[in-house]
Amino acid sequence: MSRVYESLNKCYEEIKDKIPLKPKLALILGSGLGDFADTIELKGEISYRDIEGFPVSTVAGHKGRFVFGYVGKVPIVIMQGRVHYYEGYSMEEVVMPVRLMKLMGAEILFLTNAAGAINPKFHPGDFMMLTDHIAEFVPSPLIGENLEELGVRFPDMSNVYDLSLQEHIKKCADNLNIPIKQGVYIQFTGPAYETPAEIRMCGVIGADAVGMSTACEAVAARHMGMRVCGISCISNMASGISEVPLSHKEVQETADRVAPQFKKLVENIIETI
Repeated sequence: MSRVYESLNKCYEEIKDKIPLKPKLALILGSGLGDFADTIELKGEISYRDIEGFPVSTVAGHKGRFVFGYVGKVPIVIMQGRVHYYEGYSMEEVVMPVRLMKLMGAEILFLTNAAGAINPKFHPGDFMMLTDHIAEFVPSPLIGENLEELGVRFPDMSNVYDLSLQEHIKKCADNLNIPIKQGVYIQFTGPAYETPAEIRMCGVIGADAVGMSTACEAVAARHMGMRVCGISCISNMASGISEVPLSHKEVQETADRVAPQFKKLVENIIETI
């Protein structure tokens, strides 16, 4: 058994008796979007701090716990506060929560984040459904010894974001009359926001929105055979697109402003999945 899998399995064994249900879906809530966890039919929670050897979220607005419950009749586990590579964790630690939720039984990973718009047709407050991603600027979570217990050495990434789930998201957005863009997300390490030159490069290679998470989690999930979907909340225009200086406060303020619409959309997607 590899060191990474042994550590992951140890975390699972430590909490498995505390897990109140077998989740069908795992939901990761991004910056400013964590309050959704307070609206579900709650069945239990586990703080990251109570799991020995587990990474703890240090970002403002990220509570740092697993929340278990139901949205409609769908059993889910919510990651209320993710961990990021820029916090000083290894990429193995960053994707450990995703892998742990798979061990809990989750078959679908629903990713959300706050992202900066590269596409000039986007505006703060828009939602963007992820159709693909670019992850060349962060280390792959699959580097090193392959975890045969989780997946194959060379996993296919032709359709990271499940096509049928994309159609489902679009249908739900249409039914609720909530406009939704679609596009390619690019992940950088952070924590500094990108320079205008970097953003121009991102646009040239095909990215529509930029952030500091998500793509690595999607790769780890696909490696394990999970179906993946994702929505970005466009919280600001990326560097150089707008003359306004970038700040985390702006990210949170925009996410808070559109939170009611976001919650309504996410709830409907999960209820009818």
